[in-house]
Amino acid sequence: MLGAPRRYTRAGLAEAADLDPDEGRRLWRSLGFAEVGDDEVLFTDQDVAAVRLMAGLTEAGVLEPEVREAVARAVAQSMSRLAEWQVGMLRRLLEGHDEDLTPVESLQVAAAVIPALEQLQSYVWRRHLAATVHRVLATPAGDGSDTWPLVVGFADMVGFTRTTRRRSADELSEMIERFGSTTTEVIAEGRGRIVKTVGDEVLFVADAAADAAAIALGLQERVRAEDALPQLRIGLAAGPVLTRYGDVYGEVVNIASRLTTHARPDSVLVDDAVAAALDGDPRFRVRALRPVAVRGYRSLHPWLLEPTTG
Repeated sequence: MLGAPRRYTRAGLAEAADLDPDEGRRLWRSLGFAEVGDDEVLFTDQDVAAVRLMAGLTEAGVLEPEVREAVARAVAQSMSRLAEWQVGMLRRLLEGHDEDLTPVESLQVAAAVIPALEQLQSYVWRRHLAATVHRVLATPAGDGSDTWPLVVGFADMVGFTRTTRRRSADELSEMIERFGSTTTEVIAEGRGRIVKTVGDEVLFVADAAADAAAIALGLQERVRAEDALPQLRIGLAAGPVLTRYGDVYGEVVNIASRLTTHARPDSVLVDDAVAAALDGDPRFRVRALRPVAVRGYRSLHPWLLEPTTG
């Protein structure tokens, strides 16, 4: 699995890679791994090479010392989720064999599959890297180097907790799979990007209000046709957004979240900025609702978004 035999203790790794032991401990925790005993032989030549590579990037000015741990955390969180899924897939593959496999045979199957998964992983990453570079070059920056004008959207499954109590494990698995595939397809088709999915909710962004509105209404339409999925409530807000390590932050994100919480089932609420941007677009109709008091905002002005008919 590690691509090389375990040869080093923590101290041995630090010596071989010329790494400060305290910094090595912080980086290891940033990667999401538990503390390692002083006598545990856990590390490989691959670990030494990774540390030297990180040091080289730092010396070249690519990776600033003060953000190395944050970068490690961001990468580790994505890789951890991916690894969980891949191991689950391998387990189902092994369980699907007609005959019971010995531990050695199971490892042989895994050893044959993992390189292909790694190659596919690299391909997808490069595709997303190219798309992100193209988007960044085509979009003017906001107030700072990490601040961009974006439309932020949340789509939340209504009554998810109650629904999970009524469904079997297989039915719940199908619902989660359908929610993931539906949101991914609609958001990608609408030129949006998924930031993350947390349980019953997906957070996405788009560069234009019209694209975000079309995504929101498209999600509504697709979910209505999916018997396995409960209704959605959706909120959209636009403005300057801080993007950091694959996530988004700021007031716009908070407003979109509050609008989603306030929305009725099977409805889309937008803020003033999105409503103004959609004014005059023949595809959409926005209707002002009464201001509401929500957490953090004494008077939030929601607008109901609907498609035009006829």
